Amino acid sequence: MTDTKEKENTLLPLVVIFGRTNVGKSTLFNCLVEKRQALVSDIAGTTRDSNFGRVVWLGREFELVDTGGIIDLKHLLGQAEAESDITDKVQAQAKKYLKAADLVIFLADNKTGLLPADRQMALLIKKSVNPKKIILAVNKVDSPKDRLNLSEFYKLSFGDPQPVSAANGSGTGDLLDVIVKKLITRNSQLATQKKDEDKKELRAASCELRVAIIGQPNVGKSSLLNSLLGYKRVITSPIPHTTREPQHTDITYQDQPIKLIDTAGISRRGAKTKGLEKFGIAKSLAALGKSDLALLVMDISQPLTHQDAKLVEEIVNAKKSFIFIANKWDKIAKRDTKKYADYIYGKLPFAKFAPIQFISAETGEKVKKIFDLILQIGEQRKLELSDSQLAHFLARVVKIHRPAKGRGVRHPRLREFTQVGDNPPIFELKIGVKEDLHFSYVRFLENRLRETYGFLGTPLTIKIAKNKNVPGLRRN
Repeated sequence: MTDTKEKENTLLPLVVIFGRTNVGKSTLFNCLVEKRQALVSDIAGTTRDSNFGRVVWLGREFELVDTGGIIDLKHLLGQAEAESDITDKVQAQAKKYLKAADLVIFLADNKTGLLPADRQMALLIKKSVNPKKIILAVNKVDSPKDRLNLSEFYKLSFGDPQPVSAANGSGTGDLLDVIVKKLITRNSQLATQKKDEDKKELRAASCELRVAIIGQPNVGKSSLLNSLLGYKRVITSPIPHTTREPQHTDITYQDQPIKLIDTAGISRRGAKTKGLEKFGIAKSLAALGKSDLALLVMDISQPLTHQDAKLVEEIVNAKKSFIFIANKWDKIAKRDTKKYADYIYGKLPFAKFAPIQFISAETGEKVKKIFDLILQIGEQRKLELSDSQLAHFLARVVKIHRPAKGRGVRHPRLREFTQVGDNPPIFELKIGVKEDLHFSYVRFLENRLRETYGFLGTPLTIKIAKNKNVPGLRRN
């Protein structure tokens, strides 16, 4: 997909933060979007995939992009060789968003002063971006005395530098004022369309499906996202932990808004991992917690591991719906879906409710079928059963299998079965205050619920409640 097509996905102006490495782009991004979204560290090249966030200021709204730092100026000149490693891909992506930008915030570092790399980048950026679309911002102006160094940045010929401190927020309001002033013409043209978009967004937000793509490092999560979208949204490489922070992409499929979240790989040594990988894993688990559904990506050409089982357990415990994504199917010589499905379910019998989709993210084989599964599971996750439906269901299953007792000698009597929550579904089963139901019977009820009503790919919760108001029973 071209830059233009990506830009057509939103009517909002695109503002790109641009500059060499370690000038504080991600810190400024987090400050302006008022979220700790972008991963921040003192290590040059921390940001790999570009981060997106929406900013509202003085009634105006725009899309903000935090790009990876430019290390090699050959990328701006178009003289770089083929994308051979992560650094090349990071900088090629930064160049792509630079071309698509409505405004560019050229960020420099007040602490280091004006460096030769800043001068070279300024000269080159003028060749590809209209100077009227460039705002010069100088970061790390943390106190009034730091302003004394600003004069040297006039040499870049971008007009008055906007002093900011991304660390404490100083000057960011003035920077936003300048951004809004430059965007006002474009925003006024979009005013009528924007009102309609706001209404659509309000409706979409209430029914948006949040889908997290998770799995171990190097199983093809980012490749899957790119394949689902049909263009290179995120950077991929054979190196584990290429993705360091969750990447959000909003799409609509068959009128259903979907937010796809690509996450960092969760490794076996996650608890012992240090540095950026540790923070990336923590963000992956947090993204899972905020999602409705997970795509658990596995390398089907390799045996399942204990870590795969732990990830499934994490998903089920969080009550998230999910799909097994058996990736790298193209590497299997003798394809037998039943054989491999039996293998997966045999290793993970507690997750037989989750469907398996065999795909190749590399070739795109069967990838589009994932969207239909997402919609189907999204509907069934919100399924609500009436009291009369459940009363009829309970009467039928009790005839099939008498309730099994847990402790004690009395067989429990199932007195009431109701649904008390959805998205995910939660049920409550009432028994007598002195009765005890065996856990195996709860599993039996869950299996019969799935056979009758579906609930594809979704964990069910059945709570046991003691009915203290049953006639003939003494209250405690």
